[in-house]
Amino acid sequence: MESAELLAALSLQIAWGVDEALEDLPCDRTIPRAEPLRPEPARPTPPGRPFDTPPARPEPARQTPPRPALVVPGPGGVAAPPAAARAAALAAAADSLDALRAAIAGFDGSSLRETATNMVFADGVPGASLMFVGEAPGGEEDRLGRPFVGQSGQLLDRMLASIGVSRDRDFYITNILPFRPPGNRTPSDAEIALFMPFLLRHVALARPRILVMLGGVSAKSLLRAKDGITRLRGRWHEVTADDWAGPGLATLHPAYLLRTPGAKRDAWADLLLLRRRLDSLG
Repeated sequence: MESAELLAALSLQIAWGVDEALEDLPCDRTIPRAEPLRPEPARPTPPGRPFDTPPARPEPARQTPPRPALVVPGPGGVAAPPAAARAAALAAAADSLDALRAAIAGFDGSSLRETATNMVFADGVPGASLMFVGEAPGGEEDRLGRPFVGQSGQLLDRMLASIGVSRDRDFYITNILPFRPPGNRTPSDAEIALFMPFLLRHVALARPRILVMLGGVSAKSLLRAKDGITRLRGRWHEVTADDWAGPGLATLHPAYLLRTPGAKRDAWADLLLLRRRLDSLG
């Protein structure tokens, strides 16, 4: 081969990622190949023992495999993992908001608690007629241990003040996840499913007369819907949580409004819808 062809072949190998030879030294193709090894002839069988075989060993007695541990079935009859079963059991056993807080604090089935600074349980007025549910704490919420205290929470407080609703006297607020996901990422479906028994028990114990779902994650999870927030918002839904059932309103998350100011018009329409429902309660 010409030098140019050799260089081109070498460049192609480098482009393919070849960075070392297969052997320490290049193979000399001019040396004749050695004759292949011939198999040894079979040795004759000693006379008198043509087909001797070792005595057969008795088969070991079959042991019945241990029965698997009982796993609590999840939604739709699908077996739930042990962590989900423990979460459901802890949530069902909580008979008060304080007991539920302690149950979540003692639950070790999620790695989110290892990366979070604080558990974020709830804020506002327990037992209020109005309850809000978001998706997960952010950085400021994780630092202070309270939901919706960062920029999005401050915007939410101003929005609600425009219709005469105050956190100090009128509503109760929490999230689906009590721990901040690393990097403020969106909660995964597995994380939502794991903590959903705690949230449903939370709503049932708080017993609001109206439930507001902030953002698509909260709305789709509580309504068990596949539609996005733009289709779910602006109208009333029936929400069930354990032994509680009541009207629910899905609206845009305040964090989304900070990123998309043009959507505040839709959020304002949802607030007016909420105000009219509150006035009808008397």
